[in-house]
Amino acid sequence: MNTNAPTYKVLVIDDSNTIRRSAEIFLKQGGHEVLLADDGFDALAKVNDFQPHIVFCDILMPRLDGYQTCAIIKRNARFSGVPVVMLSSKDGVFDKARGRMVGAQDYLTKPFTKDQLLQSVQQLGAAMQGAH
Repeated sequence: MNTNAPTYKVLVIDDSNTIRRSAEIFLKQGGHEVLLADDGFDALAKVNDFQPHIVFCDILMPRLDGYQTCAIIKRNARFSGVPVVMLSSKDGVFDKARGRMVGAQDYLTKPFTKDQLLQSVQQLGAAMQGAH
Protein backbone atom coordinates (compact mmCIF):
# COMPACT_ATOMS: atom_id res chain seq x y z
CA MET A 1 0.00 0.00 0.00
CA ASN A 2 1.36 3.39 -0.99
CA THR A 3 1.27 5.25 2.32
CA ASN A 4 2.02 8.67 0.85
CA ALA A 5 -0.82 8.54 -1.66
CA PRO A 6 -3.14 11.49 -1.08
CA THR A 7 -6.35 10.83 0.80
CA TYR A 8 -9.70 12.25 -0.24
CA LYS A 9 -13.13 12.77 1.23
CA VAL A 10 -15.46 10.60 -0.81
CA LEU A 11 -19.25 10.66 -0.80
CA VAL A 12 -20.95 7.46 -2.00
CA ILE A 13 -24.63 7.74 -2.93
CA ASP A 14 -26.42 4.46 -3.57
CA ASP A 15 -29.73 3.00 -2.43
CA SER A 16 -28.14 -0.44 -2.18
CA ASN A 17 -26.78 -1.16 1.28
CA THR A 18 -24.44 -3.79 -0.21
CA ILE A 19 -22.88 -1.33 -2.66
CA ARG A 20 -22.52 1.35 0.03
CA ARG A 21 -20.91 -1.11 2.42
CA SER A 22 -18.41 -2.48 -0.11
CA ALA A 23 -17.53 0.99 -1.40
CA GLU A 24 -16.93 2.12 2.18
CA ILE A 25 -14.68 -0.86 2.95
CA PHE A 26 -12.66 -0.43 -0.28
CA LEU A 27 -12.25 3.33 0.17
CA LYS A 28 -11.26 3.07 3.82
CA GLN A 29 -8.69 0.41 2.91
CA GLY A 30 -7.36 2.99 0.45
CA GLY A 31 -7.04 5.46 3.33
CA HIS A 32 -9.90 7.73 2.31
CA GLU A 33 -12.59 9.39 4.41
CA VAL A 34 -16.01 8.10 3.45
CA LEU A 35 -19.54 9.40 3.86
CA LEU A 36 -22.51 7.37 2.70
CA ALA A 37 -25.90 8.55 1.48
CA ASP A 38 -28.78 6.27 0.54
CA ASP A 39 -30.45 8.60 -1.95
CA GLY A 40 -30.13 11.94 -3.67
CA PHE A 41 -31.97 13.93 -1.01
CA ASP A 42 -29.84 12.39 1.71
CA ALA A 43 -26.73 13.24 -0.32
CA LEU A 44 -27.74 16.85 -0.92
CA ALA A 45 -28.28 17.31 2.81
CA LYS A 46 -24.80 15.94 3.54
CA VAL A 47 -22.74 17.44 0.73
CA ASN A 48 -22.56 20.91 2.30
CA ASP A 49 -21.30 19.67 5.66
CA PHE A 50 -18.93 17.00 4.36
CA GLN A 51 -17.59 18.95 1.35
CA PRO A 52 -16.41 15.84 -0.51
CA HIS A 53 -13.51 15.87 -2.96
CA ILE A 54 -15.17 13.17 -5.09
CA VAL A 55 -18.73 11.84 -5.37
CA PHE A 56 -19.83 8.39 -6.52
CA CYS A 57 -23.50 8.41 -7.44
CA ASP A 58 -25.78 5.53 -8.40
CA ILE A 59 -28.00 6.24 -11.40
CA LEU A 60 -31.10 4.27 -10.46
CA MET A 61 -32.40 5.55 -7.13
CA PRO A 62 -35.88 6.31 -5.83
CA ARG A 63 -37.14 9.91 -5.49
CA LEU A 64 -34.15 11.64 -7.08
CA ASP A 65 -32.12 9.68 -9.62
CA GLY A 66 -28.37 9.92 -10.13
CA TYR A 67 -28.61 12.27 -13.10
CA GLN A 68 -30.77 14.73 -11.16
CA THR A 69 -28.54 14.46 -8.10
CA CYS A 70 -25.41 15.09 -10.17
CA ALA A 71 -27.01 18.05 -11.96
CA ILE A 72 -28.02 19.66 -8.64
CA ILE A 73 -24.52 19.19 -7.16
CA LYS A 74 -22.95 20.66 -10.32
CA ARG A 75 -25.28 23.68 -10.27
CA ASN A 76 -23.98 24.67 -6.84
CA ALA A 77 -21.00 26.96 -7.45
CA ARG A 78 -19.15 25.54 -4.43
CA PHE A 79 -19.33 22.01 -5.79
CA SER A 80 -19.32 22.52 -9.56
CA GLY A 81 -15.67 21.45 -9.67
CA VAL A 82 -16.17 18.28 -7.62
CA PRO A 83 -15.81 15.20 -9.83
CA VAL A 84 -18.89 12.98 -9.91
CA VAL A 85 -18.67 9.34 -10.99
CA MET A 86 -21.90 7.66 -12.05
CA LEU A 87 -22.47 4.09 -10.84
CA SER A 88 -24.66 1.78 -12.89
CA SER A 89 -25.33 -1.92 -13.09
CA LYS A 90 -25.47 -1.71 -16.87
CA ASP A 91 -22.56 -0.65 -19.02
CA GLY A 92 -24.57 1.47 -21.42
CA VAL A 93 -23.28 3.98 -23.94
CA PHE A 94 -26.46 6.00 -23.48
CA ASP A 95 -25.99 6.12 -19.70
CA LYS A 96 -22.40 7.30 -20.11
CA ALA A 97 -23.42 10.03 -22.55
CA ARG A 98 -26.27 11.16 -20.34
CA GLY A 99 -23.95 11.19 -17.33
CA ARG A 100 -21.55 13.47 -19.18
CA MET A 101 -24.42 15.77 -20.12
CA VAL A 102 -25.18 16.42 -16.44
CA GLY A 103 -21.50 16.93 -15.67
CA ALA A 104 -20.30 13.51 -14.53
CA GLN A 105 -16.56 12.95 -15.00
CA ASP A 106 -16.55 9.19 -15.09
CA TYR A 107 -18.65 6.06 -15.06
CA LEU A 108 -18.18 2.80 -13.16
CA THR A 109 -20.13 -0.36 -13.82
CA LYS A 110 -21.35 -2.26 -10.76
CA PRO A 111 -20.18 -4.47 -9.26
CA PHE A 112 -16.88 -2.61 -9.24
CA THR A 113 -13.66 -3.98 -7.80
CA LYS A 114 -11.59 -2.38 -5.08
CA ASP A 115 -8.91 -1.56 -7.66
CA GLN A 116 -11.36 0.13 -10.04
CA LEU A 117 -12.81 2.24 -7.25
CA LEU A 118 -9.46 3.31 -5.79
CA GLN A 119 -7.97 3.95 -9.22
CA SER A 120 -10.90 6.17 -10.09
CA VAL A 121 -10.44 8.14 -6.85
CA GLN A 122 -6.71 8.61 -7.42
CA GLN A 123 -7.11 9.66 -11.06
CA LEU A 124 -9.88 12.15 -10.34
CA GLY A 125 -8.15 13.42 -7.24
CA ALA A 126 -4.91 13.98 -9.14
CA ALA A 127 -6.75 15.73 -11.96
CA MET A 128 -8.56 17.91 -9.44
CA GLN A 129 -5.32 18.85 -7.69
CA GLY A 130 -3.87 19.80 -11.06
CA ALA A 131 -6.84 22.02 -11.79
CA HIS A 132 -6.24 24.26 -8.77
